[in-house]
Amino acid sequence: MSPPPAPAPHSRATMTHRCRRSSGLWKIVAWDEPFFQGKKHEFTTDCYSTAEHGFSTVRSCKIESGAWAGFEHCGFQGQQFVLERGEYPCWEAWSGSNAYHVERMCSFRPITCADHGRSRLMLFEQENFQGRRGELTDDCPSLPALGWGSSAVGSFLILSGAWVCSQYPGYRGFQYLLESDSHAGEYKHVREWGSHAQTGQVQSIRRVQQ
Repeated sequence: MSPPPAPAPHSRATMTHRCRRSSGLWKIVAWDEPFFQGKKHEFTTDCYSTAEHGFSTVRSCKIESGAWAGFEHCGFQGQQFVLERGEYPCWEAWSGSNAYHVERMCSFRPITCADHGRSRLMLFEQENFQGRRGELTDDCPSLPALGWGSSAVGSFLILSGAWVCSQYPGYRGFQYLLESDSHAGEYKHVREWGSHAQTGQVQSIRRVQQ
């Protein structure tokens, strides 16, 4: 009896992980090597840890549908990356505008509430929705240019959609993803913006593209 055929190299395999909620609305294709080389996986649902799927980190990816949140560490921890439809051939493509370069992305999930056409937030100067306040329904590349007198924001109320806040004007520096379906849309203090949030400095805000 002839031996069974050898399996295809694991680096060539495509593993598909589907979303039980509504498959097809979100899809990311991830590789463990830059420029879409190496092991390939397709996801339509959360990936808590790339290690659980046989690779240590994402080194390139394509967003085929929906918007996704990527994270530096497993368990949706660490620096955040907002990934919208398009190609990301290397880590610089999603990390280049951050305050420090992060060469790994070990977990990711869909941004299910992104609604670019109907997004609204309120921002407050102090924690717990106190002090001066403002409202946005459109992208703002510079809060100082808009007349926001402080370099920091104390709290946010996300009324609809998903927003990404950046440390500096022009959407540069650390990013914080704020969603209307997380924390009931209430971000009362900096500690709720993400595990990497250490300062309330926010000087530009934009809507997440779905």
